[in-house]
Amino acid sequence: MKVGLFVTCLVDLSRPSIGFATLRLLKHYGCEVVVPETQTCCGQPGYNSGARDVARTLARKVLAEFRGCDYVVAPSGSCSGQLKHATVHDLFIGEPDHAEFVALSERWFELSDFLVNVLKVQEVPGRVNGSVTYHDSCSGLRELGVKMQPRYLLQMAGAGIAEMEGAERCCGFGGTFSVKLGEISTRMCENKCEAARASGAGTIVGGDLGCLLNIEGRLRRTGDHATRVAHFAELIAGGEG
Repeated sequence: MKVGLFVTCLVDLSRPSIGFATLRLLKHYGCEVVVPETQTCCGQPGYNSGARDVARTLARKVLAEFRGCDYVVAPSGSCSGQLKHATVHDLFIGEPDHAEFVALSERWFELSDFLVNVLKVQEVPGRVNGSVTYHDSCSGLRELGVKMQPRYLLQMAGAGIAEMEGAERCCGFGGTFSVKLGEISTRMCENKCEAARASGAGTIVGGDLGCLLNIEGRLRRTGDHATRVAHFAELIAGGEG
């Protein structure tokens, strides 16, 4: 099984450990992993800002880079939502390559969904001690139906799930939303941090780095340097090697 790994811009630039953890996981389950060196962005920032031609150009680049893969996997609900939905239901309607994007969308998966519903894994290599609380990202939850999959994987690793109040509420990141409406975004993120702390868990886990950077940034700016913030892939993949 040839699986393309779409690393994502944020992971590549801000926390490559998530990409390496995803790579270890896919190899652990016997996948032949392809990581195109030329990959960049899924096109979502341009799409959200109205730069549709830029978004189309980047989407076509992704299509070309992963055309030969049986599946494409991303450790991100946000980028996955863009390639599975925006390209098919908006950007390429009426375009000659629309059918190719439909085919790509059918074999594109967010990481936890791929592990649980395609590979149907029964074990994970990593171990998690203690409890964690999980933040559901908007794109993963609402566009892709990712809810139980990462929790299932974390429990396989031994984690207890201490659900926070409002786990499904937005953290306030929303890409350009946090830039355009900074005060509202800050309040939303503060609410998320307060709910996470109230859960009693020492670690906040998520599946989208944008959310995690937003939450971690707010925690640190308000003096909380103890609460850990991690992508689920980092926890379930185990050590390097």
